[in-house]
Amino acid sequence: MFDLLKKKLGNFAEKVKQTLDQKEQAEKPTVSQIEEKPAIEEPVEAPVQKEEPVSKEEPAKEEQAEEIEEPVLEETAKEELIVEEPESRELKAIEETIVPEETDPKPIKEEPAIEKPVLKEPEPIEAPIIEEEPVPKPVEIVPEKEEKRELKPRLGIRGKLKAAITGSVKLEEKDLKGLMWEFELALLEADVEQTTSEEICREIKKRLVEKPLQRGKSVEDAVKEEIKNILLDMMKTEEIDLLESIKAKKDKPFKILLLGPNGAGKTTSLAKLTHLLQKNKLKVIWAAGDTFRAASIEQLEKHAEKLGVRVVKHQYGADPAAVAFDAVKAGQSQKLDVVLIDSAGRQETNKNLMGELQKIVRVVQPDLKIYVGEAFTGQSLLQQAKEYNKIVGIDGFILTKIDCDSKGGTTISLLYKMGKPILFVGTGQDYKDIQKFKPEFILERIIG
Repeated sequence: MFDLLKKKLGNFAEKVKQTLDQKEQAEKPTVSQIEEKPAIEEPVEAPVQKEEPVSKEEPAKEEQAEEIEEPVLEETAKEELIVEEPESRELKAIEETIVPEETDPKPIKEEPAIEKPVLKEPEPIEAPIIEEEPVPKPVEIVPEKEEKRELKPRLGIRGKLKAAITGSVKLEEKDLKGLMWEFELALLEADVEQTTSEEICREIKKRLVEKPLQRGKSVEDAVKEEIKNILLDMMKTEEIDLLESIKAKKDKPFKILLLGPNGAGKTTSLAKLTHLLQKNKLKVIWAAGDTFRAASIEQLEKHAEKLGVRVVKHQYGADPAAVAFDAVKAGQSQKLDVVLIDSAGRQETNKNLMGELQKIVRVVQPDLKIYVGEAFTGQSLLQQAKEYNKIVGIDGFILTKIDCDSKGGTTISLLYKMGKPILFVGTGQDYKDIQKFKPEFILERIIG
């Protein structure tokens, strides 16, 4: 049974192989078919066919196929053969049968030239004339007038009748009650020290009561006039005419020491004072006594260069008394009029720096010791000036930045409490912005 099945399978496999071989033989082109095949324009490479596996039993057939050489095509076969498609042949035959008619070419009528519209140039549009606006003039800023407190006594019916009959007015204490309250507030607003303002009000009240007022004026104007006169008496101090004092001294040079707290403006005031002295034909030399603050000497030299003044200086950290002494000796040898001694700014509580200041005073013995302070510092200026006066003694004041102070009541406190004159006030940043102090200038600001 098994052998019979094996035999049948072998016969079936052999038949399948024969069928495949016959099919392969039929697909291969013969030599005659290759010769009849027309040459094409360019040889087209035959697609590479995958080789089918060949059984080991028929190697002879595979070798026989390899031995067949491709026929060599003649050169004429390589020429391009134009193969006309059937549609193109029919079109060509139709074209040959059609005979073109000989016709005279008709003259082409010239079409009338179309006149191009003449474009008119647009009329120039006149640009609107823009009138130049006049350059506005710089507006002068006029400071508003400060409202001053009303200083007016309140007269009773009895006082008014008496004034109408006799033509004079005598103020009673009750008439001044409201006036003195307003005046004290005006002093405090002007930066007058509190105890000073209280003492001034008591003194004014004492002098006004039962005093007949001037005739020909209103009661208000008469009272203001009396208050001004009373304040001028209270602010009166010994006057110092600096220019006359310098010219009067025979043993030249005249020595002036400037002292005060930090940042008050000593160096700038020294330059302004020098400018004033030079205008009066006085020769000046400077002592760079501020050897403590950085760049203080360079700052002084810049001012000296602009004003044409010699500066005597030492190194930073040197003894300021030695610098001042050398400047005085240089002034004596050159027969100069004034020696201005700059000093380091210091607080009255700094004992070491205040000790240096005392040494300068002992060595040089200045003719004037001028305290330089800011006008708007109020009560603190008064306290500092008192301490300086105790330690080294003060002969007078220069108040800086009076232009920044609205009313300048600090001057009243200094004059009344210290009894020392205010020589000059600084009114700006230029060298010329220094002027002699006048009490009326301050009273006008406060009272009007």
